[in-house]
Amino acid sequence: MDLVNHLPDRLLFAVPKKGRLYEKCCELLSGADIQFRRSNRLDIALSTNLPVALIFLPAADIPIFVGEGNCDLGITGLDQIKEADMLKDIEDLLDLQFGSCKLQIQVPAEGDITTPDQLIGKKIVSSFTKLSSDYFQSLENVSTASELKTNIRYVGGSVEASCALGVADAIVDLVESGETMKAAGLKPIETVLTTSAHLISSKNPKFPELVQIIHQRFEGIMAAQRYTLCEYNAPRSILPTVLKITPGRRAATISALEKRSEEEEDWVAVSTMVEKKRTSDIMDQLKKAGATDILCFEIKNCRV
Repeated sequence: MDLVNHLPDRLLFAVPKKGRLYEKCCELLSGADIQFRRSNRLDIALSTNLPVALIFLPAADIPIFVGEGNCDLGITGLDQIKEADMLKDIEDLLDLQFGSCKLQIQVPAEGDITTPDQLIGKKIVSSFTKLSSDYFQSLENVSTASELKTNIRYVGGSVEASCALGVADAIVDLVESGETMKAAGLKPIETVLTTSAHLISSKNPKFPELVQIIHQRFEGIMAAQRYTLCEYNAPRSILPTVLKITPGRRAATISALEKRSEEEEDWVAVSTMVEKKRTSDIMDQLKKAGATDILCFEIKNCRV
């Protein structure tokens, strides 16, 4: 990390160095044409085609380096941003919609605890102590047993083992599939937070134009993943009907088609973006409504 002090004039972009977000972040960077090569022994990689330096950090540290440090951009989980209490110090640019999971309260499946208020005054173990403390403090504030204070303890790893090992009555931890929690003999009783990866920036970036470029590239990648380009021909008379089927992301593009004879009805060509998951149904609806020559194309990249 001493290299940070000797970097040329580059935008610093903090990304997770490992864990559940790392591989997807690398895919996004590639899709945004931020080319780099990372050495196995270094946590810094210089982009070869943009004035960007990638700084690989633990996801929990990224909100602080973006909010208070010299990093203009970062990718980390919403859970980490809120745990670090940095929402007011950063710009939350974009929900990247991957790495989704839930921060849940989990209790022994065979126990008699079924609601969070039963845990007031008991022992809770979590690596998210701020979010856990805030949540249980809100319960304590409305509890009739106001003299009871919940004991929140920090454990950095293997949080799910805390109840079985006798150090906790419940845990607060991130849950993806829930299989690990079931194997540990736990069950969920409440979701504190639903989280995913977010693109964040400094409130006062050193390279605002480059921040905007990368932001719009990420938006384009996400739109390309979500939408398909649909093109078709239709008589102008059914245009209101087909546009209800394909309103587009913002609006459809409509072009007049040349008539082959004076007697022929006016036709138009329509180009629009449709959700990938609905492509087949939309094509069927268009055909039924009277559209023809219906084609759908994958979108590799775009700007929206």
